[in-house]
Amino acid sequence: MATTQTGSVFDPNKAEVFGDDFVRALNNGALCLMVSIGHRTGLFDVMSELSQPATSLEIATRAGLNERYVREWLGAMTTAGVVEVDPATTRFTLPPEHAAMVTRAAGADNLAVFAQYIGLLGGVEDHIVECFRQGGGVPYAQYPRFHEVMAEDSNQSVLSNLETHIVPLVPGLADRLTEGIQVLDVGCGRGRIMNRLAELYPASQFLGIDLSREAVEYARRESQDKDLRNIVFDISDLSNFDEVATPDAFDFVTTFDAVHDQAKPLNVLKGICRTLKPDGTYLMQDIKGSSHVHNNLDHPIGTFLYTISCMHCMTVSLAQGGEGLGAMWGEEKAREYLQRAGFSSVIKNELAHDIQNNWYIVRK
Repeated sequence: MATTQTGSVFDPNKAEVFGDDFVRALNNGALCLMVSIGHRTGLFDVMSELSQPATSLEIATRAGLNERYVREWLGAMTTAGVVEVDPATTRFTLPPEHAAMVTRAAGADNLAVFAQYIGLLGGVEDHIVECFRQGGGVPYAQYPRFHEVMAEDSNQSVLSNLETHIVPLVPGLADRLTEGIQVLDVGCGRGRIMNRLAELYPASQFLGIDLSREAVEYARRESQDKDLRNIVFDISDLSNFDEVATPDAFDFVTTFDAVHDQAKPLNVLKGICRTLKPDGTYLMQDIKGSSHVHNNLDHPIGTFLYTISCMHCMTVSLAQGGEGLGAMWGEEKAREYLQRAGFSSVIKNELAHDIQNNWYIVRK
């Protein structure tokens, strides 16, 4: 043991453990980049469909990709233990147990979707570093794929469980939607959830609002492709939603992982309270965690969520001159804001399959 200049005791064993952990972190960070590529290029899907081990050329040909790049990607996947190789033939296999977690056939269990965030956030690192020095934020325009990735993320956590787990969170909601009610989604993104609900419940009327023109145009195209006549999408800045929201207009209001990104989150919540009918229900999906970092030490994806918060959620809000709550604003602050917005009842639900989100049932 040695004493440092600050008077603390230097533990070489602790340093060695930290060094080993950090090397693993470097490998895992690199792995996420390559997993993202495997997902986006369809390589995992192709390999899962092979009836026998294949060479890099055979895999590349099947996927319609360049063999040299596929060969190097296979090197990363093999050394990471994702793919297995026969040393005698240099033929590669994606074990079915691994395919069950990194292919599109895995549905809601496809973890490769989330690996995309690492490369996406890395693309704005220079801008974030400048914000550390100068303050301010990075605007949505600097994240060209974010809505695409968020839509896939939403497919995993929300869309795949919409009918079985999420609608049943609100007692009697399915029956009311079947009969016909007014529904609003604030921060709708690409509108996948609302379009699905509009498809399931044609007697109800749906409105989705988002700041992003690109996302709203995508949502509109999807609704037109499905020939949905009971849904509208609007482009709107919700910073003054507390003033412009139509009073007592909606029976059911939703936000899916959207409030903490807003420039003026309290104004958004006040607007939701204003536009919700007296007997209406607000369903708020938001990140599971505490407002106090020491309570998040055992969070299974705490580092991942704080990173997304720093490099997207917080900074896009600050770029609008906003509050910059960040994704890890936490349950305590969420409850405080809901109360300040005018809500009197907040019931938190957790879903067994979802380690990322809390589901709040909120009423006036």
